[in-house]
Amino acid sequence: MTWMLTGGAGYIGAHIVRAFQEIDLPVVVLDDLSAGVRGNVPADVPFVQASVQDRDAVRAAMREHGVTGLLHLAAKKAVGESVERPLLYWDENVGGMVDLLQAAADEGVERVLFSSSAAVYGNPPVELVTEETPTGPLSPYGGTKLVGEQVLRDLAAADPSLRWSALRYFNVAGAGAPALGDRSIANLVPMTFRALSESRNPQLFGDDYDTRDGSCVRDYIHVVDLAAAHAAAAKRLDEGPLGEVYNVGRGEGVTVTEVLSTVRTVTGINFEVDVVPRRAGDPTAYYADPSKIADHLGWTARLDLEAMVRSAWEGWQTQH
Repeated sequence: MTWMLTGGAGYIGAHIVRAFQEIDLPVVVLDDLSAGVRGNVPADVPFVQASVQDRDAVRAAMREHGVTGLLHLAAKKAVGESVERPLLYWDENVGGMVDLLQAAADEGVERVLFSSSAAVYGNPPVELVTEETPTGPLSPYGGTKLVGEQVLRDLAAADPSLRWSALRYFNVAGAGAPALGDRSIANLVPMTFRALSESRNPQLFGDDYDTRDGSCVRDYIHVVDLAAAHAAAAKRLDEGPLGEVYNVGRGEGVTVTEVLSTVRTVTGINFEVDVVPRRAGDPTAYYADPSKIADHLGWTARLDLEAMVRSAWEGWQTQH
């Protein structure tokens, strides 16, 4: 049984590859390298450079490597960019998923694990979010993820042999090894490190939210824990039907100001912040109830915020 991991040369994907290797799940990576780094993929893992929208290339790779499961991670993921360029996000995230799933159906692949997002909840009516909390994305990015989940439900209704699951990520940070650190300029922790490296004050996007310190509240999850959640879900899909969505978070709300304070502690740099206007599409406060994935798959997060920031800082220093 071999899993195809789309986007496996990216930050999260590189950690998932290693989590699969730890439990001896064979994996092949498909990535167009528009954002991924070829060196993130271990030398002993088969690599195919292709777009998920290239159905012929995907089908050929599935046949060549005997793929029986599909883990779809590749996507555009910047909330702000999705607000500015919605057509790009609908084309790549939804159109690309349709192309990929059609190729998988053509090749008889019956297991699909989808990388979804907590962005599907939008600005929820409660802070502690369960999988039953009403969805209402505030950005095209979140909308594409919610549609991706619905596509899988529709496919499963049409073909009961399809085994699927979707993981709704909360805010991902940290690194399993310095070389695998987050290179994204859209995520809070690396954005803060970049500002410090350039002798600038980090930016705080709004300090007037209705929260304990005026900044947004989020649930931060270590990328190593997130990768382990994928491995647990993939293993479960190999055993039998699932058809569930799961929150993947620590179950703890942390403000942006508190993250910045942790950065000060870890780096030893006593910096100030520049308060700038809120970003479009940013909800006020929410964090995960991860009890469902714990009950169904036996997964729980192990690493705390300081471990995330410390490992991310080591990665940033290594890369820069």
